[in-house]
Amino acid sequence: MAMALHKFSHFREAVSRARVLIVGDVMLDRYWFGEVERISPEAPVPVVKIARSEERPGGAANVARNAAALGAQVMLISVVGDDEAGRALERLLSAERVRSSLHRDAAVPTTVKLRVIGRQQQLLRVDFETQPSHEVLGTKLADYENVLQHFDVVVLSDYGKGGLAHIARMIELANGRGTPVLVDPKGDDYARYRGATMLTPNRAEFREVAGPWRSEAELASKAQALRAQLAIKALLITRSEEGMSLYTDDGARHIPAQAREVFDVSGAGDTVIATLGTLLGARAELDSAVHIANQAAGIVVGKLGTAVVSPNELD
Repeated sequence: MAMALHKFSHFREAVSRARVLIVGDVMLDRYWFGEVERISPEAPVPVVKIARSEERPGGAANVARNAAALGAQVMLISVVGDDEAGRALERLLSAERVRSSLHRDAAVPTTVKLRVIGRQQQLLRVDFETQPSHEVLGTKLADYENVLQHFDVVVLSDYGKGGLAHIARMIELANGRGTPVLVDPKGDDYARYRGATMLTPNRAEFREVAGPWRSEAELASKAQALRAQLAIKALLITRSEEGMSLYTDDGARHIPAQAREVFDVSGAGDTVIATLGTLLGARAELDSAVHIANQAAGIVVGKLGTAVVSPNELD
């Protein structure tokens, strides 16, 4: 394919019509920024004097805001607590053009990741999380069944927080409609992802499932074996500074990294799968979608925290 078709500008109009359905574990990313001027007299830790704070959508919500930032029509289905953090997430998503169906579970708090930043470095992360109840997850599945027909592509963002207990059924329903379904996986059991169109593990996640490798040939062998075992059309392994490797029936394809300067890798996987989903929803060829997603990843790692890439930053 001509390199011109690897440019986002070629798909910009089609992306504006693409309808992307995102389901998964959401969280609220909170950032406390401050100055570090001394070490605590109580323990050998820095004292951070907080000067400002920020809130951003995280997890599947970050996937949704990334897809919306590219211009797609996005809906997010997830579970939050009936609390201030859940309402903050809803407000943030609305401001970023994401239509959300956030089922409230009064029994659990919204997942919050609090990061303390001093001198432009993350000093501490504090996580607040609890798994949602089966009842609210059942309601979420019913919601998914009702809206699936209106979307061009499905992205399932698994952060291992329990929000995708029905993921096998979600994949089955998407396959029944011929709708591509992309999964950002978690954990060491990929059996529940069987039949997905594409999986996008990072290097560490794939190693957890397939074990270590000593050469590119061994990596390719493990990747193709897993793909065959799970009946997956494409496996994309994101490899940080080593770029990305795509495995399909056509063999292995390696795409070098494009990072200018790596500042913060948090949320890079969200940007990759959001870009892939958006472009496949816009009917782009897989090869083009992967190249553009690689470019988007190279841009987003140059930003602090969970961030998005705008169309104007891409070719």
